[in-house]
Amino acid sequence: MAPPSLPQSLGRLPRGSQPQRSQAFDLPAVTAAVGLARRNVRRLLDRWGIGEEAVDNAVLVTSELVTNAVMHTVSDRVVCRVSADGRRLRIEVQDENLGGTLPARRRPAPDDQSGRGLVLVDVLCSDWGVRDAPQGAGRVVWAELSPEPAEAELSPQPDETAATGPPAAPATTPHLRPAPQPAEGPPPHGPNARH
Repeated sequence: MAPPSLPQSLGRLPRGSQPQRSQAFDLPAVTAAVGLARRNVRRLLDRWGIGEEAVDNAVLVTSELVTNAVMHTVSDRVVCRVSADGRRLRIEVQDENLGGTLPARRRPAPDDQSGRGLVLVDVLCSDWGVRDAPQGAGRVVWAELSPEPAEAELSPQPDETAATGPPAAPATTPHLRPAPQPAEGPPPHGPNARH
């Protein structure tokens, strides 16, 4: 089996201030493809200058969509397409849909170990859906997010500051992510506990 391909450009950029960017890559429909899809999307969006939070969300959405294609269809390959045009960031995952099922949001029980993928996609995305692939070659699950710019693009350029004066103080505190918490749980007890 050949190794998975790296993202390849899909064509020229159209005219306009926010260029349309598109890339696609295909992967074998195996569980190891999920991690490779995440890495490919992260590298691609970092190169495009997409902001950190949008990249993190797009990577999570990609992970969920590729996982669903691998786990819930009988596909041999999946194709990931990523596009951005300044207004939206679109992730598409095409499977061969040999299983014939449609993706559907579930209501997992609190103790369920799976079933939250499309719930996460619904929360993180402005829109998502399913369409048939061209020539009946499977189905495409797509999701759209807002591609906030990277921090460097948010700060005014030197000539902008002179024309508009100093930047105003933010009205609210910036959005900060909570610090990660250890997942170790309570300290172990008993004769085999390490101290």
